[in-house]
Amino acid sequence: MKLVKRISIYIMCFFYVRIGIDHFVNPEYYLNIVPPYLKFQYELVLISGFFEILFGIGLLTKYRKYSAIGLILLLIAVFPANIFLIENEQAQIALNIDKNIAIIRAPFQLLFIAIAYWHSR
Repeated sequence: MKLVKRISIYIMCFFYVRIGIDHFVNPEYYLNIVPPYLKFQYELVLISGFFEILFGIGLLTKYRKYSAIGLILLLIAVFPANIFLIENEQAQIALNIDKNIAIIRAPFQLLFIAIAYWHSR
């Protein structure tokens, strides 16, 4: 089990850092799913990208527990984007997905939260 956990830490680190960087390289993609009722949308995309990078790297340090907790909080904070994506056809078109994919995509947040929780232990 230790090997599986170690491998999942590296996988999580890679994907969170990669997606976090993408928030800076391609912010328009993420802006498409920020709910319109939120202010400072561009800044929120950059802030969430920053924390994905920070917490992703943090998984490889002695601060793994805090980084995992940070990822849990971040995943909860960005969940409204998943709801907006499910409800908004224009957002689906912008991401080139349909409503069914948006619905399937949302519960994966729970899986990612569970994995982060596992790494917080």
